[in-house]
This record gives sequence, C-alpha cells and structure tokens, in this order.
Amino acid sequence: MSGRGRLTLYGVAATLLAACSLLPLVEPAAWILPAAILLAVQGGAGALIRRAPVPRTLVVVAQALVVLVLLTLVFAREQAVAGVLPGPEALRRLAHLLVSGAEDVGRYATPAPATDGIRLMLIGGVLLVGLLVDALAVTFRSAAPAGLPLLALFSVAAGLSEGGADWLRFLLAAGGYLLLLLAEGQDRLSQWGRVFSGGAGSRGGAGGGVFSGDRPTAPVRTGRRIGVLALGVSLAVPAALPALDGGLLTDARSGNGKGGGTVSAVNPLVSMQDDLTQADNRQVISYRTDSRDSQGFYLRILALDTFDGSEWRPSTRRLRDVPKRLPTPEGLGPDVRVTEIRSSISAAPSYRQTYLPLPYPATEVAAGGKWRYEPAGRTLVGDRGETTGGAQYRVSSLVVRPTAGQLAAAGVAPPALRQEYTRLPRSLPKVVHETAAKVAKGADNDYERAVKLQDFFASAGGFAYDTSVDSGTGSTAIVRFLKDKRGFCVHFSFTMAAMARTLGIPARVAVGFTPGTPQPDGSMSVGLRDAHAWPELYFEGIGWTRFEPTPTRGTAPSYTLPDAPSSEASAPAVPESGPSAVPSAEPSVADDCPAPMRKQGECGSSTAPGAAVATDSGTPPGTVLGLAAIVLVVLGLPVLPLIWRLRVRRRRLGFSAGRTPADTTARTLAAWREVIDTAWDHGIGPDDSLTPRKAADRLVRLGRLGPEASAAVHRVAGAVEQVLYAPQPRHDTGIAGDVETVRAGLRESAGWRPRVRAVVAPRSAARVVRAASERRASVGEGWAARLRRIRWTGRLHRPSRRRA
Repeated sequence: MSGRGRLTLYGVAATLLAACSLLPLVEPAAWILPAAILLAVQGGAGALIRRAPVPRTLVVVAQALVVLVLLTLVFAREQAVAGVLPGPEALRRLAHLLVSGAEDVGRYATPAPATDGIRLMLIGGVLLVGLLVDALAVTFRSAAPAGLPLLALFSVAAGLSEGGADWLRFLLAAGGYLLLLLAEGQDRLSQWGRVFSGGAGSRGGAGGGVFSGDRPTAPVRTGRRIGVLALGVSLAVPAALPALDGGLLTDARSGNGKGGGTVSAVNPLVSMQDDLTQADNRQVISYRTDSRDSQGFYLRILALDTFDGSEWRPSTRRLRDVPKRLPTPEGLGPDVRVTEIRSSISAAPSYRQTYLPLPYPATEVAAGGKWRYEPAGRTLVGDRGETTGGAQYRVSSLVVRPTAGQLAAAGVAPPALRQEYTRLPRSLPKVVHETAAKVAKGADNDYERAVKLQDFFASAGGFAYDTSVDSGTGSTAIVRFLKDKRGFCVHFSFTMAAMARTLGIPARVAVGFTPGTPQPDGSMSVGLRDAHAWPELYFEGIGWTRFEPTPTRGTAPSYTLPDAPSSEASAPAVPESGPSAVPSAEPSVADDCPAPMRKQGECGSSTAPGAAVATDSGTPPGTVLGLAAIVLVVLGLPVLPLIWRLRVRRRRLGFSAGRTPADTTARTLAAWREVIDTAWDHGIGPDDSLTPRKAADRLVRLGRLGPEASAAVHRVAGAVEQVLYAPQPRHDTGIAGDVETVRAGLRESAGWRPRVRAVVAPRSAARVVRAASERRASVGEGWAARLRRIRWTGRLHRPSRRRA
C-alpha cells in the first residue's frame, strides 16, 4: 500500500475510533455502522481524486460534495433529484432535520433516542471530522494538526456524557491519533530510504528521521503538544459543561455511594418499551380518589401534537402563572354531563420529572413548589428546577361523559385549531391515507370515523400487542406497523392519531399512566409498567376526547362502545362533597433502577414544550436561502479558476487596435504573458530569469512543439524583444493568432489529463493568490509607513518640558 493510501486508511480508523466516544450519548448505537460505511466511502473518494493531478483545494471541495451526496442518499432520498442528487427539496429536508436534531439535543437527556435529526447530526459530524482529518493528514500532508478535529469530536462526547468520558474510549481515540502520526512518520522516512543515525548521544551527527540528535522533529513535537492539550481539554470540558439530567417521567435516585445518579424512567417515543418489559413494576405514584370510575382515571403528563414525518413531539408555548381555578376546557359545551371529582396524589421521592401528572381535565391544583401553567395542553410544568420528586398534591378534575349522539352531532372545529391539529408532513406515505379512508368507509361523521379507527386497531384489524417490536414514531415506523400489525401503545396511538388527521379530525397523542392497581388500603398504585400513550381527538362541544386503540391495555371509553347511549339527559357539573382523601404513605424505593430513559421536555421561566404553535411555516426561508447559497458556493468553487482564466485570456488577446507605441507594447507583453501562462497550465512552469528567446527555446523543448507552433512562439518572443529594446516598437497584427497557435500546439503534445487540468484547474490561477498576497503586503507596508509618519510628526510637535 502506498504512503498516502496508508494515511487515508489510518485517518478513517482514527476518526472512527474517536467517534466511538459518542456511542453512550444515543440509543440504539446502530448509527455507528452507516457512519463507518460513509466514512470509508468518503476516504476512498478522496484517494481516487488525489490520483488525478488536481489542486489540493479541489480535492477537499470534491470530498465535501461527496459528503453532501451521501447525506442526501441516506436522509433525503425521497426528496432528492433522481434519488441521489441534492436538489432544493432535499436541502430543505436536511435543514429541517438539522433544526429538529438541535431541538432533540436540548430536549433529551443522555442517552437520547436515535431520531432522524440526531442521527443526521451524528453521522454528518463524524463525516465532517473525517473530511478535516483526511484533508490535513493526507491532502496537505500534515498529520499532527489532524488531532484537533479528533479532539473536538471527543470533547463533545466528554462534555455531554453524564458520567464524563470513559477512559477506554479516550484511549481508543488517542490510539487512533497516534497511529495516524506513526503512518505519517513511516511515509516521511520511506521517502528518504533507510536512515542511519550517529552514535547514541552524538550531536550533529548524520542522524535523521523522526528523531534528530536528542530532539524530536516538528511533527512529533506538534503531536505531543496536541496530545497534552487533548488530555487537558478532556478533563476540563466535562467539569465546565452542565450535567444533563431530569426530564419527562424521569425517575431519579440521588446520593453518594452505591445507587447514586439519575435514572430516567419513561420516554414514550423510545424508552417506554423498556419500562413495559420491566420484571419489577416499581411504584412511582400512589393516589386516592373519590371517582366512581376507577378504570377511567388516567394520569396525563403532556400531549405530543406536532408530527414532522420523523416523530411526534410536543410544541412550545408560553407559560403562565397557575390560576386558582383553571379555565373551562377548550371546546366543552354546557350540555355535556360532567362530574367534578377530587384526588390526592403522592409521588415517590425518587420519581423526578418536570411535568406534574394530572387527571384530565384538571380544574384546581394545590401543589407546593414552583409550577407554571401551559393552557393549550392544560399541563403544569416545573419552573427553575422544580420536579415531582416526593410531591404531594390535591387535584380537582372533571369526569366528562358525552353521549354518542352528542359526539356524532359535534360541529366543525374552529379553523385555527383544525389547521393546527390536522397538519401532516408531505412525506407521509399514501398507504396511511388509503388505509384510513378504507377503514372509515361508510361512516357519516367524524365520531363514527374515530370509533371505526379505534375498533380497527383494538379488535377488527388483527393487530397484536407486542412490546418486542422496535419502537418508532415516524412515517417509516407507521407503515411498518400497518404491515406487520404488531406493536405496543406507542405504535397504536401515534398511528391512529396520524390516520385521524388524514380524515380531517384534529388529533394529538397524550402520554402518562393508566389507572394502576388497587391496594388493600383503598389507594391506587401506579408503577413503571403502567406508562401509556393514547390518542386524543377533538370534537366541538365536547373538547379533547380520549380513545383507546391499544388492545389489552387500558379501557375503552363508554362512549365508544357499541351500546353507548345515544341520548341522555345532560346535567351540569356537580362537585362531589366530602373532604379529600389523605395521600398514602410514600412508596418505598427499590434498590434497582430501570434502564435509562429519555428526557421529553425542558422548561425555562417563560417557555416549555407542551403544546403546538398556532402556525407552522416550515423551515425558515432564511435557512433555505442560506443553504442554497452555501451549495452554490460549493458548486461554484471548482469552476472559478476556469472562469478567471477565460476572462484573462479574452482581455489579453482583446486589446484595442491602437497604433501608438504604448498600445503596441501593452498588446505584445500581454500576448507574451498569455503564452507563459498557457505553458504553465500545461505543466511548464515559468522561469522569470530567462530572456524571451531562451524562454521560447525552453518552451519548445519541454512542450515538444511542432514546427508551426515553434515558429509561432519564436515570433511572439521576437516581438517582445522588439518592443523592449527597439527604438521604435513595430506593430504586429498577427500576434493574437500566434498565441492561439502556441496554445493548440501545447494541447496537441500533452496527454488527456494535462489537457483537462489546463482547462478545469489551470495552474496559472495561482497568480490571483500571489497578487492578493502582494496587495495585502503593500497595504500593510503603506499603513506602517503612515503610522511611522504620524509618530514622527507627533515627536516634532510635542512641546518640550521645562522646569520652572
């Protein structure tokens, strides 16, 4: 294997080893496999491009384009042109995933679920670091600075992991970097042959190689310094970054010694599956209630109301102070029968999460601590670190009993609400629309359509409850669920909500707990395996209404059953009398904690996830325009040298036909510069020390020019000597044709690769960089002269000090 090939392989290996430090941040860790494959493709593309005689900058640009195509192929294939090329739709899709990934990073605690947005950020970040490592170590032949992007990758993992970076992963990352340095050292030594050094301890001997005398050479010294910097940053970053703990339905144990730390308990998007399969249904909530319908007493956490095609997520609204009595539930009319009940709820000290579990819809909440109210979802959110750990609170809530007739006669939802809660991504497969239309065929109203959907999942459709199915809430998971007909509450609730939206029924997904298990003392015990998700559909006049599509879990509401009463005298809300029950004793904390779950929401003093935004304008136009501009710049960079060269050639050969001596001199010298640059583009570098005649002889010899082209180049050289040394410059009207003849001769004698490079990546474009450097130097010298002049003038005019 060649030296560059070995460097490429070691660069890919070093990046992959450093990327392993990110594995504890996301579950499942299957993203590392596609990242490794794409990283290898990226490195191979760079190796192939470097085989051609192209500028090093062009190699990096081409690899960046390969990265963009690879990310489009993996994350935006449906929106790409021909399934591969990143068009405007694909760029919008990637931008949307990046935005959602950034939101997920702020929402979830580690280990976070592998959502599409997080996967794009992980894989794209690894590819970007791999590109930088390959560019520094292989393309620009400087492996020592390549440790900096590897350090950045490891530092991100060190700062975000809850327990800090694992020492084994640090050794893997450091080992990859050392392999890269070793490969570069071997490559450098192989270019000099076998190295013979002087005696041990000799100074100034004929030593060489990696060590010269007693001191290592610059690459090794640089690598050593970067290694020391990596150690320092890896120790300092975890201490500087804040810890990420708490979150939706999180269950924490804190303390010193054994069993310390924070453990998440439930995440409906991914981690609810782990809790539903726990061998020990550890109690997290205990409550007493005077409700007569114990099976309908669901404890609700929050609602997921935004579906972007990748997952269901809560939106963000402003929070308010908790009112003494919560307002009337949205959409609830005066004719619907309701009963007000009272409940006392106690959370385990180890059960810490930012949302307060409440029966829906709550009307009064008496809870100590700092809580804020989110009106759209009717949820209470902890403020400034407030959690449910050890909380004891009293709640008044309504039991809403609509009749089937009232639901069937429900009016049309308000336009704003209907628009917000029926929004679906364009990427939702047609099979979801078609299945929903087929199931609801023959229904006369939204209520009948909703009942048909519930029955389709709960009994008629042949679905089975299975917690071993991989969890997922995106379009792909919905299609797979409809095909395989196996899943748990996450699949049933999210799929029914999506299908309801296709039918024009406003829908969202509620997350919380089923009623739990009765205890001998009359209380109810809620454990981790009671975690649940269910759809809520909106009916004007009734409000948000619970449905239960998941078989063997929870209970179907009475108004969805076949014998549901079609008409019943409605009654106003009648609060039940009697003091609230005393909450049960605090549940004991088991010694074992469940597998880590995710953080579903984070709330500050003014905003928190929990409800949807009124309108969704999609990806901001500024983001789309910015990405489009970046793509145009990236695509335009390779052709800039070509455009510059054509422009310069046209200007040099297009001088006005003036006959003054100055015109003749300018035209002739411009033609000579064009000949020199054309030869440079074809691999014959300029030599400014030669006279025009000697330069012409050199060009004929190295360029292997034929008789016609040789005569043309000598004529141009003679014209240059004539305008430089003759008393009166002679006008030559055919000099532009001679330049074209020389150019054609150079092209004819060169191979196809030099010809292509002369057009696509002309070497003479380096004059632009040289001119910019000279201009920058001249400007700097000018400012330095001005400053010296100002100082000198100040000294001349400075008044002398005399003693009185």
